[in-house]
Amino acid sequence: MLRRFWWSPLLLCVGLLACNPADKGKPVVAADPAAALAADGDHMVSINAADAPPPPPPVKPARDKAWPEVTLENGKAWVSCDTDYTGEVGDGAALEALDRKTLDAALEPCRERGLVRVRYAGKINPSFAAMVSRLAVVADALKIGKRVLDLDSSGGQVEAAIVAGDSIGEAGWTIWVREGSICHSACVFVLAAGDNRLISGKVGIHRMMRISSTATSRAELNKELHEVYDNVKDYLQRNGVAVGVADLMMTVPNRSLRVLTREELKQYGLDGTNAVQDDLERIKQMRKCGDDFVRRKDAFLIAFDRQCKVEGADLEAVTNCGQALKEHFGFPDETCPDESPLSEIDTALLEMPVEAAPLPGVAPAAATLEPRRGGL
Repeated sequence: MLRRFWWSPLLLCVGLLACNPADKGKPVVAADPAAALAADGDHMVSINAADAPPPPPPVKPARDKAWPEVTLENGKAWVSCDTDYTGEVGDGAALEALDRKTLDAALEPCRERGLVRVRYAGKINPSFAAMVSRLAVVADALKIGKRVLDLDSSGGQVEAAIVAGDSIGEAGWTIWVREGSICHSACVFVLAAGDNRLISGKVGIHRMMRISSTATSRAELNKELHEVYDNVKDYLQRNGVAVGVADLMMTVPNRSLRVLTREELKQYGLDGTNAVQDDLERIKQMRKCGDDFVRRKDAFLIAFDRQCKVEGADLEAVTNCGQALKEHFGFPDETCPDESPLSEIDTALLEMPVEAAPLPGVAPAAATLEPRRGGL
């Protein structure tokens, strides 16, 4: 159960060959830089372009065309059609493979409800990037519009995080770091890409490490990293995140971790609504839903930030407050229900009695909403 809505590594290296006498005498195989993620601990790594595996191919084939084989490495995923993870279903069914047939079968139960939650625990790597891209293709085909990526990751590869983030940014995902989960290192780039970010766990950053670096001096290493950080800053800007995040990363040693506070998450644009996506949605909603809808939604979001997202409030209290505010501002809107604020909560609370909690300046409802525990 989520209890607190907080916004807020010593690296252990084990030489396996040295510990196993049976391996003595075996030839030593040179490390594959592209495969270094399997043992990178809590590092954030960047790989040289020449060593990088090719990005996942575009996955927009017809239903009868096969996808290239991809195996999910250094991570596990589960699929649920519910935001509640404390009941019998928990995190849902384990995702056994990333082929089209398996993904179709995994997401099909979510078609009627129109909501899917994907729990991912593991490293950010090329197979994770392929997974989120393919899930979006299947969700589009099944017309599943509400998508929640329930994330728990200590980090991984910068380039893979950016590929995954660009896919996420085109596919309408809410990123959820629930209580007890973490989003550290390269995971922060994935977090940045969400249309909305719900953070109860810890978000942390540090400096990246370059795989296959040829640097012999600080100046050479800085030159190598300069191009990578330029790409990172461009990525952060297109996702509405302050480039100061990248500058701050540079100051934190790779084996350390700087946990961002709630205030820093808001300051850097990592908390709540993605600013760039918000601008894009405003343009679209102005055309589809009209000026009055956009003005009411703006007023709601301002009130929601001020009245509901208070320090120490648990997620249930935030949900109660948001539901009461939505009623006060006339949401969900009959003309544009899917564009209404917090529409993913409307979906999560289907078939539940919704009774708003009192708010300052708002007429109190008869009782208090009781959302399912452990859910969004």
